[in-house]
Amino acid sequence: MSLSVVICCYTAARRVQLIRGVQSALEQAGDRDEILVVVDHNDALLADLRDSLPHQITLITNEFQRGLSGARNTGVARSRGDVVVFVDDDAVLATGALDGARAAFEDPTVVAIGGAVRAEWAVGSGPSWFPEEFGWVIGCDYRGLPACGERIRNPIGAAMAARRQALVEIEGFSTELGRVGDLLAGCEETLMGVQLQSRFPGQRIIRHTDFRVDHHVPADRATLRYFTRRCYQEGRSKAVLTRISGRQAALSSERSYTTSVLPSGAWRARRNPRRLLALVIGFGYTTAGYVTGLLLSTRSAAAA
Repeated sequence: MSLSVVICCYTAARRVQLIRGVQSALEQAGDRDEILVVVDHNDALLADLRDSLPHQITLITNEFQRGLSGARNTGVARSRGDVVVFVDDDAVLATGALDGARAAFEDPTVVAIGGAVRAEWAVGSGPSWFPEEFGWVIGCDYRGLPACGERIRNPIGAAMAARRQALVEIEGFSTELGRVGDLLAGCEETLMGVQLQSRFPGQRIIRHTDFRVDHHVPADRATLRYFTRRCYQEGRSKAVLTRISGRQAALSSERSYTTSVLPSGAWRARRNPRRLLALVIGFGYTTAGYVTGLLLSTRSAAAA
C-alpha cells in the first residue's frame, strides 16, 4: 500500500511548523511512498522552500483556483500512491502515524479515514474558557467524536486520508468551499465525505486514531475574537454545503451534536461560567452564520 503525503501551504508564517511536519513525514515514509508540498499561489514561499526542503520532497505550485481545495486537488492530480494522506502545514505526524494510516486501508471496505488531531497550544494549554466541544474551531479533536474504528461522515482536515482513485472519481474537493488565505471558511472535507459515501455506498469512512498528528495552535487562535469569527464562518460554509448537497447530508452529524453533545457540554460547564458562556456564544455565532449564508444563497438564486 503506497502513500502520497500531501502538505499544502500558503504563508511563510508557518514555515517552522511546515519544516517540522515535512521532517516527520520523511522519517516515516516507506520506499514506495512520496511526499508532496503544494504551495498555494505564493512565489516567494515557493522559492524559499525550493532552497530549504530536502531533495526527496516533490515541491509544486497550486495549478488550480487559489485556496486549500485547489491546492489539495493539485496534490491529488500529481500523486501516484494508492492512498493520499493529507496533513496540514502546521501539524506534525506522531510516531507510527503513517503505518497506522496504511493499516486502516488493508480493509477493502474503508474508502477514507480521519485521524486523531491533538492540539499543541503555543500558549501551553487551552484557555480555561475554551469548550472541549468546540475543538473543531482550532481544527482539532472535540468532545463528541466517535471512537476509533467507528463510522464518521467526514474527517478533520488536519489528518485525513482517502483512496486516490476514489478522490479522482468524485473530482476532488469543491473550490466553492474551503479556506482561501486567511478566510476562516471550511466544510470542503464534509462535502468530500458526503460525495464519497454517495459514490461508494458499500464502503466506509472511519475514525482511525492510530493515524495521529499534533496540530499547532498559535496564540491568536486562543482568543474569543478568533473563536467567534471561526464559528460564524463555519455556519456560512454549512449554508453553502446545504445548497450543494441538501440539508439531510449537510447537517446529519450536526443534529446529534446540537441535541446531545452541546447540552451535555453545558451541564459539564455549569461550574465554569465563562466556558458555559463561550459554548452558548459559539452556538449562536455558528447559527447566525448559517442563517446569513442561507439568506444570501436565496437572494443570489432570486437575482439569477
